[in-house]
Amino acid sequence: MSKFDQIIKLSGYSRATVSRVINHSPHVSDEAREKITAIMEQLNYIPNRNAVSLSTGQTKQIGMVMANTSEVVLAFLERFIDIAMDYGFQTIIYTTREDKASELRAFEDLRSKRVDGLVIITCVNDPKMLKTYCQYGPIVSWQRMGNDEIPSIAMDQGMGYTLALEHLVARGYTRIANMFGRSDSLNTRSRREAYERFMQSHGLPIRQDWYHYSVFTSANGEQMVHKLMAEGELPEAVLCANDYVAIGMLSEARRQGLRVPEQLAIVGFDDSELSRTLGITTIRNPIGDQAVHAFYRLWEVLGREHMEPKRLEYELIARETT
Repeated sequence: MSKFDQIIKLSGYSRATVSRVINHSPHVSDEAREKITAIMEQLNYIPNRNAVSLSTGQTKQIGMVMANTSEVVLAFLERFIDIAMDYGFQTIIYTTREDKASELRAFEDLRSKRVDGLVIITCVNDPKMLKTYCQYGPIVSWQRMGNDEIPSIAMDQGMGYTLALEHLVARGYTRIANMFGRSDSLNTRSRREAYERFMQSHGLPIRQDWYHYSVFTSANGEQMVHKLMAEGELPEAVLCANDYVAIGMLSEARRQGLRVPEQLAIVGFDDSELSRTLGITTIRNPIGDQAVHAFYRLWEVLGREHMEPKRLEYELIARETT
């Protein structure tokens, strides 16, 4: 009698229940999991993962594709890895350094069944081409995609941007500069359109001369303070691509003797721990919940079960910098 059959006999549970415990399925009672796990330890049973993969048709591995890492990306990664483990999946990180060939290796791994599904954090290949790989397994993106491309769980950042604009104008700030991320991203386009739409609807000046792109880091934020001061006319407020840009701007503004928010109001984006520590007004972006949404989309295929995610919304967090 094989050890697997001995576990079934000694535990009194069905073959399916024992298999679920071995595969770390969440759909097992605590009582069954504890009893079966104890017997596995007693028998020194170690599952043959190759055999498990052949029997289930799954590797229990999910690939995560990104061009580069950042503090914002890490928040998504940590939550996704955590929930994937809850459902018995490990993750493989594919960091591509914006190299198209390196990125395609992740998609080829999906085609050759080395991973069961993929999550795109950021991609550099044409999404329409990457969509052709959906026939080999589920793919979901955190990066915003076009309507006819890979399914995305990304939120419209223009909605969060509008909350920040409403807050600033309500406090009397009307000359507003924008620190954007990538000039060609859908998120930047959405933020820019939200700004222009809002300012126009309120009869306020649209200052395209205060559009600055590729501003990602705290160091970038520090540099932008010098740039704004060198231009002569200082804006009353700045909307930042993320909290790290806001942190850099706040630190350098104080070093240069600018009073925040009296001379320069600063708004971040994401609501990171540091923004709370430093008292930076920001937009709370539910990054962890978006990671849960991404896993649920994969689980609909991998687990053949629909999981209803909670509604996600941006929230303005007003602090000392406005």
